[in-house]
Amino acid sequence: MERRNIIRGKDIADYSVRNPSGEDLGNIKDIVVDINEGCTAYAALSFGGIMGLGDKLFAVPWAALQYNASDDSFVLDVPKEQLENAPGFDKGNWPTTAEREWLTGMYSHYGYTPYWERHQER
Repeated sequence: MERRNIIRGKDIADYSVRNPSGEDLGNIKDIVVDINEGCTAYAALSFGGIMGLGDKLFAVPWAALQYNASDDSFVLDVPKEQLENAPGFDKGNWPTTAEREWLTGMYSHYGYTPYWERHQER
């Protein structure tokens, strides 16, 4: 199988997300890019609901997702309970700006350093 190291944003929609045990955690609905920093801010993950029709999307740091070439999916190494309690938003009310306070809370929830702080460390 061909190994990917780049992917088009439009092609990420509906990629499956699983935990390391292979359990389904949902699907990526979109990615959000911080155009000022030139980085992917987060992936919007649809998790739960009835047949994937939940009203809420969950923000996941892009760095928390690892591509799995064997089944063309992404792996998120967090317990379902942590995902269920993650920062999210209504499908019809996406955050419109890269609000640092909200993003900091989301990154902290998953134990990741926000991308803009990582860039300052270089």
